[in-house]
Amino acid sequence: MDSLFWPSETNNFRPFTRESLAAIEERIAEKEKQQAKVNHKNKDQGAEEKPTPQLDLKTCKKLPSLYGDIPVELIGEPLEDIDPYYSDHKTFMVLNKRRTIFRFTATRALCMFDPFNPVRRAAIKVLTHS
Repeated sequence: MDSLFWPSETNNFRPFTRESLAAIEERIAEKEKQQAKVNHKNKDQGAEEKPTPQLDLKTCKKLPSLYGDIPVELIGEPLEDIDPYYSDHKTFMVLNKRRTIFRFTATRALCMFDPFNPVRRAAIKVLTHS
């Protein structure tokens, strides 16, 4: 039934690369600049509503079929997050064979392993392996 409404081969999944991390850092810097301008202009107004993560894309839940099939080469690999809430957070997601969503931070682990370090990638594969 889903294939009637959504194509099964959508290109929602992009590998998480150094360029992806640089783009996230740019979005974070842009957001901070905009927030500083808004805070400076509207100091006495009430707090605005903050966006929330999508409920169907929570960590440890199965990826809905509307996002299409996961290419085999991207299973267990770091991917750019498809939830718009995380577009300005230093995170990436990993999907396993059962389509379970795992999220990891893109900051350095133990102050020395960046997200592209082979040791960290191996640890992520072990953690997400079903």
